[in-house]
Amino acid sequence: MYRAIFLQFGAALITAVGAGAIVGTRGLVSVGLAAVACILPNLFFAIRLTMVNDRSGASYAANFFIGEFLKIAATIGLLAIAVKGYPEMHWPSLLIGFAIVLHAGFIAFWKKS
Repeated sequence: MYRAIFLQFGAALITAVGAGAIVGTRGLVSVGLAAVACILPNLFFAIRLTMVNDRSGASYAANFFIGEFLKIAATIGLLAIAVKGYPEMHWPSLLIGFAIVLHAGFIAFWKKS
């Protein structure tokens, strides 16, 4: 799980630098906000599952589905806060950054070492 988060962070850095070079500061900040909205809930979800995995008698499946629901809600909430708090948002950069960061996690499962 943590490997996927590191890949998402790397993809966010590359995308933010690219958007910053093409669009400017607005693009860089927009991708950064999208990355934070994706990576933070994923990180907290991974930490929570790691903690539950070590406990005996805990329902891992129930914690997974509840955590996944909370992760999606937190991502939507953070995106709403970002849009409201940064009125100069560059929407194409936000959406492209969001898509790239979300898909970067799949590379961790595709490429196993």
